Amino acid sequence: MTEPAVTLTDYAIAIECAVFALALLRLDARDTAIRSWFVAFFASISAASLLGGTVHGFFAEASSTGRLVLWPATLLSILATSLAAWTIGAILHLDERRATLVRRLAIAQLLIFALVVLFVTSKFYVAIIAYLPSTLFLLFTLLAAYRRRPDAGVKWGVTGLALTLAAAALQQLGVGIHPVYFDHNALYHVIQGVALWMIFLAARSISSARPPIRRSRDLTA
Repeated sequence: MTEPAVTLTDYAIAIECAVFALALLRLDARDTAIRSWFVAFFASISAASLLGGTVHGFFAEASSTGRLVLWPATLLSILATSLAAWTIGAILHLDERRATLVRRLAIAQLLIFALVVLFVTSKFYVAIIAYLPSTLFLLFTLLAAYRRRPDAGVKWGVTGLALTLAAAALQQLGVGIHPVYFDHNALYHVIQGVALWMIFLAARSISSARPPIRRSRDLTA
């Protein structure tokens, strides 16, 4: 295993998010549309972490077959996370017509960036370009939802997304505990694991809230 700390923390996130997705599937949800997209959100992060951890741990060589297959799959999973984040935010904050428009644009973004990953470049910055705007949008919609209705679960979600952005900033700055044994990627995963738990609390609260937390009370969207 070439990067044990990075690999194991990636695998820990994969397990964590798989548990969150299963827990939401078993939830007696009032808002099943948002619940479904939160399931997709956590499932895609679980897949990205499993694939990314495997690349870091066992396919560090850039020309290895495993890396050439698994790394683009990792980025495609992150693109799916971005789609889920756009859609959750749109359902929370917009009426059905506008939410549908945002979802269609997010699907178009996913397809365009998927073509970039598969045929142009599979550098990680492609995933950042796709994922950062959707994260900011979801943060904005959760803040707006909290202003409409000060729900404790939504507050956890706002905190979790803010922590996600802080963790990503530390990762890009190369801040770690040890350059070999616990580098910036491993530290990012640990902070991200805490942030995802907070987002799960928000997902559970929003999905089961009565009356619904979304701005439009039409639960068919």
